[in-house]
Amino acid sequence: MTTTPTRTGAGMVLALLASGQFVMTLDSSVMNVSMAVVASDLGTTISGIQTAITLYTLVMATMMITGGKVGTIMGRRRAFGVGLVIYAAGSLTTAIAPNLAVLLLGWSLLEGLGASLIMPAIVALVAANFPAERRAAAYGLVAAAGAMAVAAGPLIGGAVTTFASWRYVFAGEVVIVLVILAFLRKMADVPPSPARIDYVGSLMSVVGLGSIVYGVLRTSEWGWVAPKPGAPAIFGASPSIWLIVLGLLVVFAFMRWENRLVRLGGEPLLRPALLRNRGLVGGLAMFFSQYIVQAGIFFAVPLFLSVVLELDSLQTGLRILPLSFALLVSAAGIPKAWPKANPRRVVRLGLLSVLAGVLVLVGGMDPGANAGVVAIPMLLIGLGLGALSSQLGSVTVSSVPDSESAEVGGLQNTGTNLGASLGTALVGSVLLATLTASVVTGIQTNPDVPAEVKSKASTQIIGGVPFISDKQLNEALAAAGVSGEQADAIVQVNADARLDALSNAFGVTALLTVGALFFTGRLPRRAPGSEGPPDDEDDDVTGRDTDEESAADQGPTAARERGRS
Repeated sequence: MTTTPTRTGAGMVLALLASGQFVMTLDSSVMNVSMAVVASDLGTTISGIQTAITLYTLVMATMMITGGKVGTIMGRRRAFGVGLVIYAAGSLTTAIAPNLAVLLLGWSLLEGLGASLIMPAIVALVAANFPAERRAAAYGLVAAAGAMAVAAGPLIGGAVTTFASWRYVFAGEVVIVLVILAFLRKMADVPPSPARIDYVGSLMSVVGLGSIVYGVLRTSEWGWVAPKPGAPAIFGASPSIWLIVLGLLVVFAFMRWENRLVRLGGEPLLRPALLRNRGLVGGLAMFFSQYIVQAGIFFAVPLFLSVVLELDSLQTGLRILPLSFALLVSAAGIPKAWPKANPRRVVRLGLLSVLAGVLVLVGGMDPGANAGVVAIPMLLIGLGLGALSSQLGSVTVSSVPDSESAEVGGLQNTGTNLGASLGTALVGSVLLATLTASVVTGIQTNPDVPAEVKSKASTQIIGGVPFISDKQLNEALAAAGVSGEQADAIVQVNADARLDALSNAFGVTALLTVGALFFTGRLPRRAPGSEGPPDDEDDDVTGRDTDEESAADQGPTAARERGRS
């Protein structure tokens, strides 16, 4: 039996859970702005650090469902604590890593495994520590902490790396984890449930999800379907598409296996009935959509600031900081000011706010653009993401009994990791493809570019142009012996192409945001915990629920009874 904490205790519990979410999300955003320095310190290459980032994402995405099941077996609070210990061991190993191999062990493996226990447990512990009417605010603040880590990561990473060492970030995470562990018993817990792990299902989920995530993450180097020049090919196609297809087939087989276990009376890793729950599926779809959009924004905006405007990591972080403040105000303020707000309406308004911010960015990508062009968009996007954060966590968990919250946490974090991977890969692919096409076209049509350069452009750079600053390009041209008007013309072509590429990248992000609106119809109209008639209306593009889906929402027993009648 759970107990609801006192007001002071609830505040402490929320601070601890939000701190855990912040630490889980901080790593990648810090590493993204410190890659060059980390690579130099460890005696490796940028490619090596990107491999570490990819594996970290891969371990988290593939182990989340299993991590949620382990949390059910050992208890939410204990899973949270064990995950924190593993994560701290990984952070300490990373902080003292002398080479890439130790970094892979500490960061990619240990921290990834720790996160797969921690993040589903956070979802379950919020449900255990807060009554239904206060969960929206609690989930909103916890989600805001994660999004703030993404936004503040470049600022923190840039400042610490510039004035000290990137290693202090990971050492600081160990300190934060120790503080959380010291107050862990302040949290209410749910007793562990006797269960067994479906090892076959766990292996299939790891292979299936791992193939999808890894295939998506490698699209920037290998291509989506057609292989890029110099990239490997399997039967004439990019390895990425084969990995994604393989992953989808294994996930299909995984779901068939889980259905078979249910029919035989076994214990599945994931109960398929959960995926027939309209409210849960609606919430998961929106989490996936939110993180696709969020990843696209956090991929493209820093590129504009750091490459086009040539701001350093600290200045880039400061320009993105308004998003963090707006997100926190929105995530905390909406549940407090309107505790019974219509979740579907709040999410739609949030998406429209994000869309408005992204469209301003699309219009702002012109040759005279400066850092001020991101100020209003950052506020609009922050308010919109905060609105989504204030509702989605409560919507997904309230759609199932509290005893299933850890399982839902695993699904929720799997969806967010898949969304983040796909968003970065999709927006990155569009950006680089547009950049390459624009540079080639610009060089071919510019009379100041010599004929020999034009002929090389159509053959040598068609495989992809790096997204580099004017300073970096000038240095490369000088090293190649190109100067004067020829160099100026090439630099101008590259500058125009960068803005075209960013406009297209933001345009794709806007389309993804509009697409997310089509999935809001499955969100409830009533706030979780509020009184009122059953909320069974569904106005998404698929129309109203069928009788079978409605029965499934009421539980497997009701679905079976309806099937017999």
